[in-house]
Amino acid sequence: MENISIDQLNERLNSLNDKHLILDVRTPEEFNEGHIKGARNVPHEEVRAIVDELKDYETVYVHCKMGGRAKMASQNLTGAGLDNIVCVGDGGMQKWREMGWPLEK
Repeated sequence: MENISIDQLNERLNSLNDKHLILDVRTPEEFNEGHIKGARNVPHEEVRAIVDELKDYETVYVHCKMGGRAKMASQNLTGAGLDNIVCVGDGGMQKWREMGWPLEK
């Protein structure tokens, strides 16, 4: 499993397409307060329920507010046999907001 920072995710955004998924594992309330454009929200404790769907993506970028839940979710997904998981474990939406990068609501 690859580990990257939220800065690296931001740098990769323009090169992502429909073969890539940004998976936001925060709560629905946190997600609704603002998220990365195109991100999908599934709380970290529910990610195993969508393992079969995630197999269809080339890369799944898993992130949260600061990195802790992203690490737990990424470990759950790789433990379920996925090899396309990238954990955004350094920073998260907290840093995204601090940097003033675009949010969708």
